[in-house]
Amino acid sequence: MTATAPEALDCAYWRSGRCRSCTLIEIPYSRQLAEKDLAARVALGAIPDDAWLPPQASAPDHFRNKAKLVIGGRAGAVTVGILDGDRRGVDLRDCSLHEPGLRDAIHTVADLVDELRLIPYDIPARTGELKYALLTFSPDARLMLRLVLRSRHHLDRIRAALPRIRAALPTVEVVSVNIHPEHKAVLEGDEEVVLTESTTLPMRVNDVTLHLGVRSFFQTNTQVASALYRDARHWVEPLDIRSVVDLYCGVGGFAHHLSAPGRSVTGVEISAEAVAAARLTDTTPPPTFVTGDATAYLRESPAPDLVVVNPPRRGIASLAMDLEGSDVAHALYSSCNAASLAKDLDAMPSFRPVRARLFDMFPQTNHSEILVLLTRT
Repeated sequence: MTATAPEALDCAYWRSGRCRSCTLIEIPYSRQLAEKDLAARVALGAIPDDAWLPPQASAPDHFRNKAKLVIGGRAGAVTVGILDGDRRGVDLRDCSLHEPGLRDAIHTVADLVDELRLIPYDIPARTGELKYALLTFSPDARLMLRLVLRSRHHLDRIRAALPRIRAALPTVEVVSVNIHPEHKAVLEGDEEVVLTESTTLPMRVNDVTLHLGVRSFFQTNTQVASALYRDARHWVEPLDIRSVVDLYCGVGGFAHHLSAPGRSVTGVEISAEAVAAARLTDTTPPPTFVTGDATAYLRESPAPDLVVVNPPRRGIASLAMDLEGSDVAHALYSSCNAASLAKDLDAMPSFRPVRARLFDMFPQTNHSEILVLLTRT
């Protein structure tokens, strides 16, 4: 895909100094993409040049399907966005990174918070209730809304307002309240109260409709995530793959895209909620999903033809050595951290990289996703 915007993105929030999140915003997008691709190739010097495919570009703006909004200000006049250096709210409701439908929903949610007189949490004073509004938006304009509270003080008010929320956000599928009583820099607490009958958000990706639970991980950029899964499917097609194990499978994005007649696919995930959501997706033949530890599963089960790993930023650590010592013939590694990916590839010298591509999930930043197909030599 060729980038469609050669010029740098113009943002009023950046120009005014209110937000500095988009660290590459002054660099034309085509140059951003080229420099990120070069940096990945240098960091992953073990991958030969002929294995690399051209980078997968993104739309430079209006690509985010998620909004993680700090609630600041005061009751009746809230800010939705980030915090400044004094831990006070900065309103970014018109951020141009969000998909247009999501941006509209952010405005509506801010208005609802004001109407309901929910009290923003004041970090310096450690008073107030509403900490965050977390929104996820699907290609079919379906919406998930999570409100993170310090306590259950506003819970009944929000529950009673559910008809008003549904009227204002007619495509909302899931509304929940997360209780996060601790004063620390994490987004959510352990307790989640789902207020709607629906507990998952349908997320259409290519010809697969995934289901996202309230805590489910999904890539921030649906367009580029779709390309990632398509490439995974296309790279695997010419191989003689009869069995696949998708470790760290989440809601089953790779597992469902790799499902095919004559092929058994098993997804392994530590989160029981994610496994339950993965089982809701309808593909033929259906993959099997198991709740469990990825490393333990690989050690205790027969070696499949292909292992898929999509780990956290820290990489796969000892699992790389387990793969190296196994009878697995192929591995598909999706990484958001080139440094940990390089370390893991060094621990698997029997595997040869045969395909690699950078996927620009996060324009205007240095972050990206890298997909590598490995074949045992």
